[in-house]
Amino acid sequence: MKQLATLCALLLAAGLSSANPLRWAAQNDIQTLDPHSQNHSATTTIQGYAYEGLTRYTEKFDVEPALATKWTFVTPTQVRFELRKGVKFHDGTPFTADDVVFSLQRIKHPASNMVIYVSGIKEVKKIDSHTVDLLLDGPSPVLLRNLTFARIVSKAWATKNRSENPQDFKAKEDTYASRNAMGTGPFKITGWTPDQKVTMVANKDWWDKPKGNVSEVTYLPIKSDATRVAALLSGALDLLTDLPPQDVAKLKADPRLKVIDGPENRTIFFALDLGSEEIKGASVKGKNPFKDRRVREAMSLAIDREAIKRSLMRGLSIPAALMVAPVAYGWSAELDVVARPDVARAKQLMAEAGFADGFEVPLACPNDRYVNDEEICQAVVSMWSRIGVKAKLTTQPMSQHSAALQRFDLPLYLYGWGVTTFDAQYTLQDIVHTKTSGADGKGNYSRISDAKVDALVQQMKVETDAPKRLALMQEALKRTRDEFLFIPIHHQVRPWAMKAGVTIPHSANDAPQARWATVK
Repeated sequence: MKQLATLCALLLAAGLSSANPLRWAAQNDIQTLDPHSQNHSATTTIQGYAYEGLTRYTEKFDVEPALATKWTFVTPTQVRFELRKGVKFHDGTPFTADDVVFSLQRIKHPASNMVIYVSGIKEVKKIDSHTVDLLLDGPSPVLLRNLTFARIVSKAWATKNRSENPQDFKAKEDTYASRNAMGTGPFKITGWTPDQKVTMVANKDWWDKPKGNVSEVTYLPIKSDATRVAALLSGALDLLTDLPPQDVAKLKADPRLKVIDGPENRTIFFALDLGSEEIKGASVKGKNPFKDRRVREAMSLAIDREAIKRSLMRGLSIPAALMVAPVAYGWSAELDVVARPDVARAKQLMAEAGFADGFEVPLACPNDRYVNDEEICQAVVSMWSRIGVKAKLTTQPMSQHSAALQRFDLPLYLYGWGVTTFDAQYTLQDIVHTKTSGADGKGNYSRISDAKVDALVQQMKVETDAPKRLALMQEALKRTRDEFLFIPIHHQVRPWAMKAGVTIPHSANDAPQARWATVK
């Protein structure tokens, strides 16, 4: 009850005095306000209230104009964008082509974890104050989708505040842009107190008109399942987007509330260090057991995904064999077939690989990011113990977990990946492709290097024939599956609960949009 009282005090301190405030809670805090630093879903969702790209998604995730009103493919590798006139940043300065050139170059900085969204862009060329050309390395079938997350920053503001480069999150750098926001979007971020709240007010000078009536937003990261639910039931919250599966039925039965749900674009999986010659912290010395495909297959066969779905997720998951969810282009029901758990076969594979007695290895899990993340890890530790894999579990908040994996400190870890472009190339290029100095493999923190997958990714990046490109993606997904380059657990299903007077469309990217919300 003390946590709930503290929450209520925070909401009162936020000063939500307007007619239509939205008080929204989830379990995960944001990591930064710098829109070019971290490719982290909760972070990019909140940033998207203040920052915009040249393009954006509709409610059905089709691409539509945003800061660009029109684009023309002058050639397959030259795209001209006509920028929206009369747009102002939140400080009143005008939006121009200089901001676009600056922002798309800023994302390419080595400190940025967002470079995937400008993948294939060779040069950004200013034509006039409201026209830019993007010169590409080759044809790019996903360019317009990528640009939805290439958010535009004010060049003058960033320069004035010594934030010309993105925040280096893994090095714990603190910058003005990591603590403040200056965009063109529908809301102005007025404050962020880490682990407590983010506050926003509607931007009355926004170039577009919101479909809803929300005038202020307070976002609260609440780690405790019980506290989040209690806050909703007490009336302290209007919207809750991280529902403990065990409470969904109770919330659905409450006449004061309504619950909506749908599949998410996120897959939960285990990643293994496939590149190091020796696993840090493991009992095996002088070799890396994860390099043996048989060990990886054995670890996958030991997991009972249906049991996790039944006992931990209360049915709110889709057991997975593929690294992309059903809502992503490239997914195939034929390919996403999970093998039945088989401990006997797994033990045989371990013995064939020379590990009949198993081994010890560190396992790192976040404890405040995904649905039942810590509980999933605890269950899998028990399942792996049956084949001799003794996983030493440590858990930590996602902010620490994310920084550690970006430093390559985690040899075995739980992670989740949402397909923000709703196109499988995003996953294959970012986390499966061999890590390079550019966008390819930028999120590959497990040192995967598979020449066949790499070749398929390079082909799909420039293939404009849709059937051929789909075949390339599915071949790469199958290769990733069959080589057990990751160990997928499930695709998440996400219910949201809200007061009966709140209306907001469910989003497969788990990113509520207050500009579409109505509060009565």
